[in-house]
Amino acid sequence: MADTISLPAKLINGGVAGLVGVTCVFPIDLAKTRLQNQQGRAIYSGMFDCLVKTVRSEGFFGMYRGAAVNLTLVTPEKAIKLAANDFFRYHLTKEGKQLTLIREMLAGCGAGTCQVIVTSPMEMLKIQLQDAGRLATQKVVAGEGAAAIPHPSPAASKKPSAMLIARDLLRTQGISGVYKGLGATLLRDVPFSVIYFPLFANVNKLGQKSSHEKAPFYHSFVAGCFAGAVAAVAVTPLDGRTGHSYIT
Repeated sequence: MADTISLPAKLINGGVAGLVGVTCVFPIDLAKTRLQNQQGRAIYSGMFDCLVKTVRSEGFFGMYRGAAVNLTLVTPEKAIKLAANDFFRYHLTKEGKQLTLIREMLAGCGAGTCQVIVTSPMEMLKIQLQDAGRLATQKVVAGEGAAAIPHPSPAASKKPSAMLIARDLLRTQGISGVYKGLGATLLRDVPFSVIYFPLFANVNKLGQKSSHEKAPFYHSFVAGCFAGAVAAVAVTPLDGRTGHSYIT
């Protein structure tokens, strides 16, 4: 079998990749969230404008508002996703036969469903923090008072932090408050995994000289970028709906 790497090694690799990815692209994710959540009068004309206004009103580290939540939870999220995908692929594989595309998609579906155990609260806290920064920027740019746009979490009006928001949601709404937006997250993450895992596996196979050899790193890297880009573009409308579900 080409896939001989151990599960612990996969989990470590996934965790490290997740940490590096969050560090590198979090400002883009913040801009995406704030652009998607603009309602009424738009204060950002695009990604670059959003980042410039964020730095002006919140400083350089304002672009990383909410990143601590992702850095803390991205490792268990990736661990669950990778382990679940391997688990379903193993049990869907018939003896001596390769997985069909449908079965690969089913395995991805299972992985996407399992990961939301961590993804949903992670997205809730991250988006609440990112959106609180958007409202702060709006007050600086538009000169509006704090009451101009209501926020669902009272804790967010007092210098928001992940712990404060989580504690407030648990106290007022229970565990369902932390998992608010779970349905929208499933609608985004399940299709993403259904597309990503089979596409990556099949593109990556093109770089293997034989079934017993792994593809070169650069080929796997390009395959991952390509599969991730295609999956992300496909679920962008659902991603926007997910963002709205966490702040409305």
